[in-house]
Amino acid sequence: MAESELVPVPVQVGEKRGCSEDKEEDAPAKKPKVENDCENGGPPHQDESEEPEGEASDGEEDGETFADMMKHGLTELDVGILKYVSDHEGFSGILKERYSDFVVHEINKQGKVVHLDDLSIPAEAEEVPEAEPQPKECDVLTEEQKKQLGELQFFKNKEGNVSIEIMDDTKEKRTLVHKAIKTQFPGLETKTEEKDGRKFIVAYHAAGKKALAAPRKHFWPKNRGSFCHFVLYKENKDTMDAINVLSKFLRLRPNMFSYMGTKDKRAITVQEIAVLKITAERLAHLNKCLMNLKVGNFCYKNHPLKLGELQGNHFTVVIRNISGTDEQVHQAMTSLKQTGFINYYGMQRFGTTAVPTQHVGRAILKNDWNEVVDLILKPRPGAEKEFLVRCREEWAKTQDPEAALKKLPNKRCVEGQLLRGLSMYGKKNIVTAFGQIPRNNRLMYIHSYQSVVWNTMVSRRIEAFGLKAVEGDLVLRGTAAHVLTAEEAETHSIHDIVMPLPGFDVIYPSHHIGKGYRELLSADGLDIDNMRHKVKDYSLAGAYRRIIIRPSDVHWEVIEYDDPRVSLVHTDFEKLENKPAPVFNKEGKYRALRMEFSLPSSTYATMAIREVLKLDTSIKKQTQLNTTWFN
Repeated sequence: MAESELVPVPVQVGEKRGCSEDKEEDAPAKKPKVENDCENGGPPHQDESEEPEGEASDGEEDGETFADMMKHGLTELDVGILKYVSDHEGFSGILKERYSDFVVHEINKQGKVVHLDDLSIPAEAEEVPEAEPQPKECDVLTEEQKKQLGELQFFKNKEGNVSIEIMDDTKEKRTLVHKAIKTQFPGLETKTEEKDGRKFIVAYHAAGKKALAAPRKHFWPKNRGSFCHFVLYKENKDTMDAINVLSKFLRLRPNMFSYMGTKDKRAITVQEIAVLKITAERLAHLNKCLMNLKVGNFCYKNHPLKLGELQGNHFTVVIRNISGTDEQVHQAMTSLKQTGFINYYGMQRFGTTAVPTQHVGRAILKNDWNEVVDLILKPRPGAEKEFLVRCREEWAKTQDPEAALKKLPNKRCVEGQLLRGLSMYGKKNIVTAFGQIPRNNRLMYIHSYQSVVWNTMVSRRIEAFGLKAVEGDLVLRGTAAHVLTAEEAETHSIHDIVMPLPGFDVIYPSHHIGKGYRELLSADGLDIDNMRHKVKDYSLAGAYRRIIIRPSDVHWEVIEYDDPRVSLVHTDFEKLENKPAPVFNKEGKYRALRMEFSLPSSTYATMAIREVLKLDTSIKKQTQLNTTWFN
């Protein structure tokens, strides 16, 4: 997963990049959005790519602006993000003015930075013929038929299908035509029809149940690994959106794909994906029709990928229109390289509405299910889509889940899933009704509560003891935590210190910060000695997290430019296309800071950039900066 984002995110200039077939522009952003970037690759409960509660999916906000909504959002202060490690003077800048200003390359478990640099099909991918050589697939389709099929593939054919008459009708000839269409025009399905005694093969778009049907069995050599691993390059799409696109074209279920971490949407990202028994040849054909996606670097292995297997991510970040002097930038980046940043959970963890996700998590842990329902469904201040406002008003007025559900055109949002559960199981069985929400989304709430506790206690720890190890701090020995003695503290640095997320299987610092955990949970109505829940899913074991992270491979430069629409990063795809790297002026109207750094998984690039700029990373504050910037 990935967490990242941050600084004054202005209304974006349209951006058109990358894949030669791309028709989509990076259109002006209607709402600045702190997205996920850097918590790439944690276990499922660390996936911040899920939409926060209350943000019911597609379309733009009706009525009031996103800025109005954010007046009621959270700031860093609300979630315990209070301290910095360095004393340099901060400066302003714009992050993600264009999505190409944020580039993420996965670092695999071998420690190699993943790049898309080879679109060829490996030799071992060649199909082993089962019988005598047959005519090439490309020979069975005429140029006119190929043109018609190409138009159909890109939805330019008003008829919705293409019929090809089989003149010399044999089963072998029909098989060749079926195979040629599906291989050369991914996303199309075929069927044989008979009209007036003549045989036709009809090509059409796979859709609905057909698109999700189990893939047909193909010959698969025994000496070839069962999984095709490949590199996915994507622009302005999140990982699940990209996999859904691949699934549709290949007529597979999305769960046939595996990956090590989700990457955020508003960025250019490069990561490894694996798919079961799909050839490199079929995948490579997709490059002709994919938009904002490219696949390559194919190889076959005997295993899928697992969430969390990656070592981390390498970031290339451009912060435009910076106000800092060269000396300020040098001080800030030198501090980031030498000392690092506080490993806070970023603002993405806590949602964007007036009802923070950690409040829902606290109610779950307290077993107060009426409060859980109320927090998710009650009316709230700030702008929301009109149908959500109507849904909440209906619920507040009638407490009738079916009536409230009818107000939602999209039932897949959290509110819709909860209301459906309440209509199925009744208000006396809220635990089961709440279970209609996907498990990862449900766990997001309680992990959000753990995260705000962790942030708060780390801020107190740094306020009390600064950036040195002290007696009573915790360090890891293997997977177990150990309390430092005064003598041991002398031999450890702040980079060794961990703090616990609250749970039944962790210990706490022995100094007064440890007691602070008990006091904080007690004030929230929770018993730190009883973190097991009646519902097993919501029992918290706890975990340990380093309080300071020092990025590796840190590099930076200040660049000057005149055109705000020009790219300032040379991407993998541009290199494959032999496009020249950007050339910078010695003097320009604007200055930008381009930085590169690598982070371990489960850390937030947002928090690293916060340390450099000394700016509040919340959407609320960034929206205010945006408004100031453009007015």
